[in-house]
Amino acid sequence: MGKSKASIPVNNFGGESGARISIESVVFDALPDLGEWQQPERHDRHSLFLVEKGSVILEIDFQQHQVQGLSVVYMHPDQVHRILAFENITVTALGIQDESLKPEYIKLFEAISATGPLPLNDENFRLLKEAASLSLKLAQRKPAPLYDEALVDSCNAFVALALSLYLELEKPGSKLSRAEQVTRLFRQTLASHFAKLKRPSDYAAELNLSTPYLNECVKTTSGQPVTFHIQQRVILEAKRLLYHSDQSLKEIAGALGYDDYAYFSRLFAKVTGKPPLAFRRKNPV
Repeated sequence: MGKSKASIPVNNFGGESGARISIESVVFDALPDLGEWQQPERHDRHSLFLVEKGSVILEIDFQQHQVQGLSVVYMHPDQVHRILAFENITVTALGIQDESLKPEYIKLFEAISATGPLPLNDENFRLLKEAASLSLKLAQRKPAPLYDEALVDSCNAFVALALSLYLELEKPGSKLSRAEQVTRLFRQTLASHFAKLKRPSDYAAELNLSTPYLNECVKTTSGQPVTFHIQQRVILEAKRLLYHSDQSLKEIAGALGYDDYAYFSRLFAKVTGKPPLAFRRKNPV
């Protein structure tokens, strides 16, 4: 049997307050040795960071972000990230798995297109800080009757406040049109099924819509057809694996649902402008 290939590491985010939720407040007055924090990883849960002061440089899916307090940062479990630098930082970090999140929040996280850092005004920061402080206090208490329920509820309150701010960026001040609703459902389905479903008709069937109608809605809302979004999501995952793992091209193609890795290589080159192995050589693991 051949040697197995390392994939992108998945960090369990500590688990200080239980298997499904972890929350902690961190203060670094001086620039620390980043060590493993500079290595790319995914988290096994939804991650939210409330930055109170200081600065952080994050790389999330090949995009660098400079985060200044007061800010909140959301990262989806799919996203590959690493810390490039930070200084004089005060941050509250919450990691929460799907099992502890309200189902409607999971759907909304799948639907939002804006992730990464979001600057906060004083009022929004105070609300998030209060919710985070309550969650921290509960996490530090010894278990008691209804302890787990109280911790889950307080963390969900923090999540809801942060999620509402991201949702404001999606469609501020008005209701979603039918085309926008369909596009949001399509994005949710794409996030879960991109490795299996590759044709617009597959997604239309999942959503009980006709293929032309789905394509019309998505193109009206985003400016691009369904096929474009499918290819972009697949290629993003391919980039992640090429950049952050030492899996072979054949293994990556197979993981993304392509038995013919030569075809997959041509598709990657068509979308990105360079063959996958050239991308890897430019961005070595």
